[in-house]
Amino acid sequence: MTAKADGTAAALVDIMARDIQAGVFAAGAWLKQIDLERRYGATRMDVRRALDQLALKRLVRHVPNRGYHVHALDDRQADEIRELRVVLESAAAPSMVRNATAADIAELRALARRFEELILTGTLLEQYEANIAFHVRLLRLCSNRELINMALELRGRGPSAPATQWKTRARIEQSGREHFMMVDALAAGDADLLRSVIAAHIQQSEAQTTL
Repeated sequence: MTAKADGTAAALVDIMARDIQAGVFAAGAWLKQIDLERRYGATRMDVRRALDQLALKRLVRHVPNRGYHVHALDDRQADEIRELRVVLESAAAPSMVRNATAADIAELRALARRFEELILTGTLLEQYEANIAFHVRLLRLCSNRELINMALELRGRGPSAPATQWKTRARIEQSGREHFMMVDALAAGDADLLRSVIAAHIQQSEAQTTL
C-alpha cells in the first residue's frame, strides 16, 4: 500500500507511523526524503508535510540543516510511557468487562488466533499489524473515549513490540498466550484478572496468573 494509491496526506502520515512503529525504520535512522518519495509514491511536499506531522507526534525529530531521523526514546522515557500505559489500560478493564458481548469476545478470540498464526507464517510487519488490531479492538470496549485516545496516543509514542520487545521467539509466543488470557478474562467477567494480564503484557513480564 502506498500513500499515492490512497491519495490523502493523512494516509501517508499513518503509513509512515506504522512503518516506524513496526521497526521498518530503526530508532535513530536518518530519513532521506528522496527515498521516502520513492517508497510511498508521494511528492516531496507531501513527504515533508508528513515528516512535520510525525515530528509533532514525536515519532521523528527534525534537526535543522540536517534533516529528520526516527526519534529514539531513552530508557527513562520508554519506562515512563509503559508506566502510563499500565495505569490507563488497566483502568479500562472494568469497563471492558461490562461492555463485552459474546460477539466482541468471539471477534477478539479470532484476532488472537490470527496473531498466533502469524508468529509461524507472517512477516514482522504482519505480526505488528495483527497485534495492533487486537489491542485497538480490546480498547474499543472501554466506554471512556478520552482514555482510549490517550492510550492509543501513548502506544504510538512508545517503543514498538517488534523493535524492542519481541527479541526472542519465546517472548512473541508469550505475547500470543497473553492475548488469549485477556479474552478468557473477558469471557469470565473477571476485571481483576484482565487488569493483571494487561499490566504484565505491557511490562513484558511473565504473567503470574494462569487460567
